[in-house]
Amino acid sequence: MPLSPQQTQQFEERGWISPIDILSNSEAAQLLEQYTQAEAEFGEHLHSENRNNAHLQFEFLADIVRHDLIIDAARSLVGSDIVLWSTVMFVKEPHSSAFVSWHQDATYMGLEPDNFVTAWLALTPSNPETGCVAVVDGSHRNGRAAHTDLYEPDNILTRGQTISGVDISTTSNLVLAAGQMSLHHPWLIHGSLPNRSSQRRIGLAMQAYMGSDVTPTRGDHHVMHIAGAPIRREFITASAPTGHFETDTATRAAANRALSNVLYDGAELRRKL
Repeated sequence: MPLSPQQTQQFEERGWISPIDILSNSEAAQLLEQYTQAEAEFGEHLHSENRNNAHLQFEFLADIVRHDLIIDAARSLVGSDIVLWSTVMFVKEPHSSAFVSWHQDATYMGLEPDNFVTAWLALTPSNPETGCVAVVDGSHRNGRAAHTDLYEPDNILTRGQTISGVDISTTSNLVLAAGQMSLHHPWLIHGSLPNRSSQRRIGLAMQAYMGSDVTPTRGDHHVMHIAGAPIRREFITASAPTGHFETDTATRAAANRALSNVLYDGAELRRKL
């Protein structure tokens, strides 16, 4: 179902929409079970340093990123021709110190124009206690903010890219039940605190669904076709996996190498992806 006029207006004004119902309780439970089973069977492919682009290796995640309700929502914002740039599994263990610093997605992605949107799907409850995403309302309208690469050990982001001086009185928590999704603008300032609860907080970030006018500004970009027109020749096509748990890692590995080069462009240090 496409977004309502009220939702698209909120996205334009505040830079985010949340919550959006995507999966039923049983569907969300099944997705979580599939993910935990994949962790148990293929842990070397889903540990804390290897959670990018798992949708290129595991068919159940490839199915989710092509879910009709998610695609309908993305189409409402970026147009009918869509490709997916990458995904990240964000996992915070119980009572852990892992956090995400204040940042803007578009800063290091090497794409323009900004006709793309990040979707964040909760596999478990995401709230202030578990360390949900928080956003600075309307910050997408101010353009790019200055980031500093801090490489803090508990920061989930690749470079620990951080915007300082954020006024927390202007922030909103994007509270999601399992199976719900949020959408946010690529220039929206956002982050998340540690998980202080006794349960895992797991979410799938689809970063990002791109319209047909978006092109790379540097590096190689492996993208998956989602809907509409074929992928532009400036991108490299990444095929969806087949099979219950796909164990051929070549497609994902190539995409992750290219992603690392883009994200770390100009950086002094690199951490594993």
